[in-house]
Amino acid sequence: MVIDDEEGPAHLVTPGETITTDQQFMRGHGTYTDGENIVVSAVAGSVERVNKLLSVRPLKNRYTPEIGDIVVGRVTEVAMKRWKIDVNGRQDAVLLLSSVNLPGGVQRRKNESDELHMRLFFSEGDVLVAEVQSFYADGSMGLHTRGFKFCKLRNGSFVNVPPVLVQRCKSQFHSLPCGVDIILGLNGYIWVNKKPQGLPENNTEEMDTTIMYSSINDEITPEERAVIARVCNCISALAKQYMHINDTVIIYTYEASLAYTVKELLRVDVIDSITTEARQRMQEV
Repeated sequence: MVIDDEEGPAHLVTPGETITTDQQFMRGHGTYTDGENIVVSAVAGSVERVNKLLSVRPLKNRYTPEIGDIVVGRVTEVAMKRWKIDVNGRQDAVLLLSSVNLPGGVQRRKNESDELHMRLFFSEGDVLVAEVQSFYADGSMGLHTRGFKFCKLRNGSFVNVPPVLVQRCKSQFHSLPCGVDIILGLNGYIWVNKKPQGLPENNTEEMDTTIMYSSINDEITPEERAVIARVCNCISALAKQYMHINDTVIIYTYEASLAYTVKELLRVDVIDSITTEARQRMQEV
């Protein structure tokens, strides 16, 4: 394989395939050397080049977090002064009691009363959106939900895709023209929902934490449910075709899917049709 430039199309390789024999390149993650200066792929994935460093990014892999990442997670355990969160990583993330907003927006240190009422904030099975804040010595990540966008998620549906497909955008929070909101978690967990009533539009508005921690869904009409299901099926179709997922390609796929019913979007031929149309529109941009 010839590695010409960094901006060209991604090269897919299989385990044991020779990436390059050029002596100027160094091997990185997902590669090894076989003989003199022969860089060989250790996993199936796409070749990435940074200057003279070659690495292979696996097609399927657990989420590898970075500080500042927006993730969607599900509470698996309520422990002492912390919650354990499933974020599709190698181990559960940790959300400390000190890293959440108290009801009423009160700024104070958490006490024993707050510990006793931790399940009023988040309980087992709740889905939430948070930001990666730090890492611990054992490799687990620390999360926080201090902010007007970070809250318990409701009014919607959950979609799981490979983390490698979710593209980093300026914002992982998007409002689609069809009237639903999506949160593209960089860990591969995506939330599609009708926007909850009462949440602030920006950081300057007063935050009602009783709404942020509410587990009761707003009233959702059958038409809204159908739109949410259609968007979820479009995201699943993109994942099955192994296409990168961002707000633009979701909109294109949604518009292409309007010629079919929600149920028909599960058919293989329909998946091929709508994703091909979306891919063509992305290439025209």
